[in-house]
Order: sequence, then C-alpha cells, then structure tokens
Amino acid sequence: MLDPKQFDDLVQRLSSAMPKGIQVLQEDINRNLRASLEAGLGRLDLVTREEFDVQSAVLARTREKVAALEKQVSALEQALAIARSPAD
Repeated sequence: MLDPKQFDDLVQRLSSAMPKGIQVLQEDINRNLRASLEAGLGRLDLVTREEFDVQSAVLARTREKVAALEKQVSALEQALAIARSPAD
C-alpha cells in the first residue's frame, strides 16, 4: 500500500487541482478525498514493491527447480526406456 507521505501528497495534488470556489472547503475535501482513496485502494489488494520483489525471487527459484526436475525426469524416462528395450 502507499506510505502515508505518498498518500498525503496524492490527496494534496488532487485537491489543489480543484476549482478555486471549491478550494474554500479544502479541509473537508481533503478528509473526504483521503477516506475515498483509502477505501478504493484498500479494495485493490495492493502489495509493496518489497513484497513483489520477494515473490518474484521465489518464483524465479521455483522455475529453476522445476526446470531441473524436468531434466531429471527426462533422464529417468530415457534410462527406463533403455532398460525396457530388448537386447539386440
């Protein structure tokens, strides 16, 4: 999720983009905008960059293990096929 500083910055940028007549109500707008953004972003089930990087590394290691196991299975299948073939 966004850290509080980024969240405050986003709310500030959105509220400053509003027309001048509405900026009189800026404190109320900021509070409501922040609540709406928190609720909306909370439903998105976002992860931090660190969590994403950790999971990417886990996935890369898993893919390497799967590739190694596929090679091992292939070698075992070949050995089994040779053992089953009739002697010439």
